[in-house]
Amino acid sequence: MLTKKQLDLLNFINKRMQRDGVPPSFDEMKDALDLRSKSGIHRLITALEERGFIRRLAHRARAIEIVKLPESLGGQPLGFSPQVIDGDRPDRIPGAAVEVSSSGVAELPIMGRIAAGVPIESINEQPVGIAVPGSMLKGNGHHYALEVKGDSMIEAGINDGDVVVIRETSDAEEGDIVVAQIEGYEATLKRFRRKGNMIMLEAANPAYEPRILPSGDVSIQGRLVGLIRTY
Repeated sequence: MLTKKQLDLLNFINKRMQRDGVPPSFDEMKDALDLRSKSGIHRLITALEERGFIRRLAHRARAIEIVKLPESLGGQPLGFSPQVIDGDRPDRIPGAAVEVSSSGVAELPIMGRIAAGVPIESINEQPVGIAVPGSMLKGNGHHYALEVKGDSMIEAGINDGDVVVIRETSDAEEGDIVVAQIEGYEATLKRFRRKGNMIMLEAANPAYEPRILPSGDVSIQGRLVGLIRTY
């Protein structure tokens, strides 16, 4: 059973997706429900996801899929359903498994820009490609590329404008450089640390303070396996 706020949010998302084909932003949801902050929307989204009404889609900004609707809203799943990128599941994205050519080169999609600084919405809808050495690709998992925006990882050798090669995974070990999604809509490139029950996202630039967040607010979308720089 949904609370009134949960039902109101689900109804708003459904109407906007029927009208526009894409879900509303967190700011639009916040304003529609007259809430003071996006953290309230995050809690409602989490509740709807836990109850099986929606699914948040990794690697895309503002990507939500409606799985089902209560009878009061029509009782049928509606709206848009983009492909899901979720951890190490190679059947999720047709064509995402990368083939290395006879010359030892593979082409990866550049999925958008990732922040090495203040988190930004990072993923574009229509990726372009980039050629990378096949030796950068680790194992049989799926890989993608992101353009770095910002200077918070410069002491790890990652500069503004670099392209990072990412292996999709939902797991990270202490000290890994990861793509971390924060509260379901922001993404950033940082070093992963655990601090008790919290997660610390650590910059490689003393000008930036580490961010310490509840583990439930952070999901790992991939680990850094390579870097490409154009001079």
